[in-house]
Amino acid sequence: MTREIVRPAGLDLESPGRRDYYVALEHDSIWGDHLIPLTVFVGPRARPGQGLVAFGANHGNEYEGPVAIRHLLREIDIADVTGRIILVPVLNVAAFRAGTRDSTLDDRVNLNRAFIDGAGHRAALAGITHRIADFVRAHLWPQVHVVIDLHAGGQVARFALGTSFHRIDHPDQGRLIEETARWFGTPLVITYQNETPGLLPSEAERLGKIAIGGEFGWGGAIQPEGVRYARHGVLAAAIHHGQLRGQVDKIAYHADGTQRLVDMADRDCLTIAPFAGHYEPLLHCGTDVAKGEQVGWLHDFERLDLDPWPVRAGVDGIVVAQAWAAPVLQGQHILCTGRVKGRKPF
Repeated sequence: MTREIVRPAGLDLESPGRRDYYVALEHDSIWGDHLIPLTVFVGPRARPGQGLVAFGANHGNEYEGPVAIRHLLREIDIADVTGRIILVPVLNVAAFRAGTRDSTLDDRVNLNRAFIDGAGHRAALAGITHRIADFVRAHLWPQVHVVIDLHAGGQVARFALGTSFHRIDHPDQGRLIEETARWFGTPLVITYQNETPGLLPSEAERLGKIAIGGEFGWGGAIQPEGVRYARHGVLAAAIHHGQLRGQVDKIAYHADGTQRLVDMADRDCLTIAPFAGHYEPLLHCGTDVAKGEQVGWLHDFERLDLDPWPVRAGVDGIVVAQAWAAPVLQGQHILCTGRVKGRKPF
């Protein structure tokens, strides 16, 4: 299979069939291009503005999404596609090449903070990462109504695996988002704060799209369960939203009714490191905890004669995430506790 190298304007996302591309965006420092892999499947009933896009590697050291999408590239048969499916296994190619969260070798920007006004157009926002955001805005958003952004904790945090989204004011959009999120089968379905500027899912939600995020692993490794959930969730979304022919069964925590909806949208859910140190977890992610219960220790090896600082849960609920690497920075969110909102099978 040969991938055609095209500029964004050369993409054909509307004609029936399968096409495999490398989308070329000008390199900032060498005479060359960054090449974003993109595959589009268009079926006979594709409608303007309707379709699904799934992204891997919004951050460059999160690998379950790219692997899951790579499997789907081999598994989806164009004969079964009814609408439009766009698969981008590696969105932030600059960060992926560096193996880092941000585009470390280029403009040092975090793509999941780059969806801001003027991205890709203002001189101060013209590096490769902001131009990737501009490419998504200009060429992909108009073609889709379902957006899936597959993440993992990378080197920052270990998670109880879960899909994620923000609280949505529009009830119909919120219902569709939660239903879509549950079909991934993860143990948790997480609602979280929407104050951070420049998030890809936030912009998709504001545009009225069914936008799903998720944390499918950690540690810069590949978690097999995370790949399984991500792959299944994208297929389920494509089928349920009319882009792919077929049937899909519930799996894992969705199938047995033990999936939990947790909310970590307010700051009481976050435990912040008061000093730089080394984090020692005492409990696993996914553990039920009470407010004030100790979850870990923060050690200061510069002041060995002081007792370590007890890291405590901020609310009653469940340990959603905690620092993955032992060294942590002052101000880092080293523990995230989610309030359990209940189980509601779909």
